[in-house]
Amino acid sequence: MLVLVPTPIGNLEDVTLRALRVLKEADLVACEDTRTSGIFLSHYGIETPRTSYHDHNERQKAPHLVERMQAGETVALVTDAGSPGISDPGFYLVRECLREGVPVESLPGPTAFVPALALSGLPTDRFVFEGFLPAKKGRQTRLQRLADEERTLVFYESPHRLVKTLGQLAEYFGEDRPAAVARELTKKFEEVERGTLAELAAIFGERPKVRGEIVLVVGGKS
Repeated sequence: MLVLVPTPIGNLEDVTLRALRVLKEADLVACEDTRTSGIFLSHYGIETPRTSYHDHNERQKAPHLVERMQAGETVALVTDAGSPGISDPGFYLVRECLREGVPVESLPGPTAFVPALALSGLPTDRFVFEGFLPAKKGRQTRLQRLADEERTLVFYESPHRLVKTLGQLAEYFGEDRPAAVARELTKKFEEVERGTLAELAAIFGERPKVRGEIVLVVGGKS
């Protein structure tokens, strides 16, 4: 069996009792980064064997993991933070398990875009999750297509591209489009800045460096 286990996005207390039990009882924990997951697992005294499973080795590693599960073992899949399969490794292994008849379970738990959306002050009744925009190829085409989207838009973004992305969104969506930037959610330096795309581009453009995990929420076209 494969079990997708969400892990805290920052605060180590944000984990369910069920998740801790599954991680302790599993035969193997497949981690996006064994060192990062090791900090969390050690905090809760979980000594289950670990193996790496990430974007760069998933096609080589998946068949081996599927074989172990077909032999009766339980593999718990975790990413560095949040829910596996949401803009993180996981989709490929889930698909392979389903193809081979291996049962798959997904536990509910932490994911960054939900609290960011709730804190944004933008409409939450209808929204679309876009994950990461293409870094280069297809980026402008995607922005052009999303410019007329009426639902609230949710993006993940890396800190070093945030200012550039805010500027591009202002160009394609309009400088006055309302938005919010949520940074380092649940961590010590959690921050949510709200304003227009132009205002947010100016705020973060003045900073020497932007750090942390970022969720960008943009209002839909009115």
